Amino acid sequence: MNHIIGILFGPRQEWERIRDEDVGIVKQFLGYIMIVSLLPPVAWYFGATEVGWNLGDRNIRITQDSAVQISILFYLAILSGIGVLGYMVHWMSETYEAEASTLSKGIAISAYTLTPLLLVGSIGFYPLLWLDILVGCAAAGYTVYLLYIGVPIVMRIPPDRGFLFASAMVGVGLVLTAALLGATVILWEMGAMPVFTE
Repeated sequence: MNHIIGILFGPRQEWERIRDEDVGIVKQFLGYIMIVSLLPPVAWYFGATEVGWNLGDRNIRITQDSAVQISILFYLAILSGIGVLGYMVHWMSETYEAEASTLSKGIAISAYTLTPLLLVGSIGFYPLLWLDILVGCAAAGYTVYLLYIGVPIVMRIPPDRGFLFASAMVGVGLVLTAALLGATVILWEMGAMPVFTE
């Protein structure tokens, strides 16, 4: 949890601190990832059930039972996404001749890179479409920036190779996003679709 402020406001120095730490995967998940990843599902649960979306003169909300099911699946998707992305960072590190390649470092890059998106998930407390899109795009841009500066620092590789490595990770992230969208469609067909209130 100590790295949140640093990764947002002094990322280069914070990536160096993350590189020099030797934190196990279990401690990362229990101490940081599982806690910060709770923010978007809890925020969107509240926003979808209590506040809703205003469309003209209508207010659309989701039932609490439906929102609980979707929020749990959302939380599991975040955790699995961070884990898969971290594994892919580790797996691809040999290709880019990274000196500091461990699964723990891959998970750290994945988790701390996604921090802006996880924190911006709190906007779900008050779902307003134009604001969600605006703030989400800004957070996505900063996430990509963190990835491009963090990979060469943590993996101890030259910036040009780090750029290629980070670009490959952006591609992996896009494929992972498409896979999660496909899984969402399948889960909706299996009964995990939102149920709207009148």
